[in-house]
Amino acid sequence: MRILLSNDDGYFAPGIEALAGALADLATITVVAPERDRSGASNSLTLDRPLRLWQAANGFYFVNGTPTDCVHLAVTGMLDHLPDMVISGINLGANMGDDTLYSGTVAAATEGYLLGVPSMAVSLTSRKAAHLETAARVTREMVQRCLRDPLGEPVLLNINVPDVAPDALKGIRVTRLGKRHKAEGVVKQINPRGETVYWVGAAGPARDAGEETDFHAVENGFASVTPLQIDLTHVAQVGLVRRWIGA
Repeated sequence: MRILLSNDDGYFAPGIEALAGALADLATITVVAPERDRSGASNSLTLDRPLRLWQAANGFYFVNGTPTDCVHLAVTGMLDHLPDMVISGINLGANMGDDTLYSGTVAAATEGYLLGVPSMAVSLTSRKAAHLETAARVTREMVQRCLRDPLGEPVLLNINVPDVAPDALKGIRVTRLGKRHKAEGVVKQINPRGETVYWVGAAGPARDAGEETDFHAVENGFASVTPLQIDLTHVAQVGLVRRWIGA
């Protein structure tokens, strides 16, 4: 089995190192990740300049681009084979609910999925990274499940794991995305040069965190696994808009 690993925290992040170590005996691992932290990059591609590829001393490759750039470059230009799986992570911080629209972690996995490769995005729901081994263990279990019982079609899974010790994890739940409240406003500051600058505000609290959501699973000590899709069509409004424009 051949697995391509990427992330949005950068090739030097502890999460991707933990993931590579946890999967090393299950597959041939190739790491292609951004040269720096690209959190919040979403599904952006770099089209205004060329990309470059370097290799670090530990064998990981890194790119001067976004998480999507990394997976796209690896699958369509660098590798001489199509990977059997793309895994993005382990992200430091949750990617649940609306976060998935902004997440570079999810974007890297999405690019793999769009290129026809089964893909997973894995996040530890804390920035303290006290128990990366728990998220690595859950990911390893998911890969082993795929080896034993392949799903038979490309799949995009968003996985969020509580930052608890492995023996404190209650299990794995299949969930849907919840929703957050509106984000907090931007934070206005004056920098040392007297210029006004703005920081993007924090994400809002969970608004839809019902029993079947990713928020609920993680809050109750379970790892959350949410199958995602790419089709953004609002099917229920197609007829409404058709009547509105007279088509």
